[in-house]
Amino acid sequence: MIAIGIIGAGIVGERIIKQIQQHGKVQVAAVYDTDSNRLDYVKEQYGVPVTDSLDELFEADIDWVYIGTPPNSHAELAETAARRGLHILCEKPLAHDAHAAKSMAESAKNNRIHTAMHFPLMYSPVVREMALRIKSGDIGKVRRIELHTVFPVWPRPWQQNPWIASRDQGGFVREVFPHYLQLMHRLFGTLDIAAHQVDFPEDAEKCETGIIAHGTSQQGAPFSLSGLSGAGQNELLQFKVYGEDGVLTLENWSRLYREEQGKPRVEVQTEMEVPSLFDEMQEQSTFLVGFDEGLVIQRYIDRLLQ
Repeated sequence: MIAIGIIGAGIVGERIIKQIQQHGKVQVAAVYDTDSNRLDYVKEQYGVPVTDSLDELFEADIDWVYIGTPPNSHAELAETAARRGLHILCEKPLAHDAHAAKSMAESAKNNRIHTAMHFPLMYSPVVREMALRIKSGDIGKVRRIELHTVFPVWPRPWQQNPWIASRDQGGFVREVFPHYLQLMHRLFGTLDIAAHQVDFPEDAEKCETGIIAHGTSQQGAPFSLSGLSGAGQNELLQFKVYGEDGVLTLENWSRLYREEQGKPRVEVQTEMEVPSLFDEMQEQSTFLVGFDEGLVIQRYIDRLLQ
């Protein structure tokens, strides 16, 4: 039984608590948040033990720490946990910037702890199906990779907090792009971002409103990235891999489509059973995204936001 201490009881932290309680072989041993109202809420709603301070959480009987706080606090929290010999599950992006992310990765290595990042796409049956089809040659030689994202508003209505719209820590490049950059990195190797254009509003405190970028993967296929907020359409996230014999599209996180010349697009169904994040943590599976890989993704993010 893995015992986890939760730091950050916001929307995503609450989701982690739900996932843990549904798993059965993992338990929430302590929860801490600077917002006492959120602590009261999760204690009452989920029956989890809460602490009055970080020190109290770190001193609890736990194996892992989950960090679900704003990015600029990740490094300090992770290094404290590492010094105490606690394994770490961290939200993305890994840190505020690559310098802090590197410190986190080095601290984890020096203290010989296990690390993981919360990238749900890695534990999705349709994403595993997509990966198998690409690697088996189902769509032939990969010719192009595209990520296309549109947000009617940012922050999204369910994601309102003081930092998610800030240029310093928020924005969809930090919040959404890491999921797909990590998947691209796993599928196609190192990404060389050749050029990009990022649009910012006049308010210097506010995050990006648009981005276009292109480059080449380690396997030689060109890729393009685009993101836009404040657009007059419904939210759309499309990750497309174009092959000589077909095209695979992961749409809105969880729906996979395949199409080929002369045939209509069809949704791909799969009965594949995929271990959960917590199963992989117990097994220390290679599907886990550790801090070293998180640092690579952080460098992509920093490059895009330059």
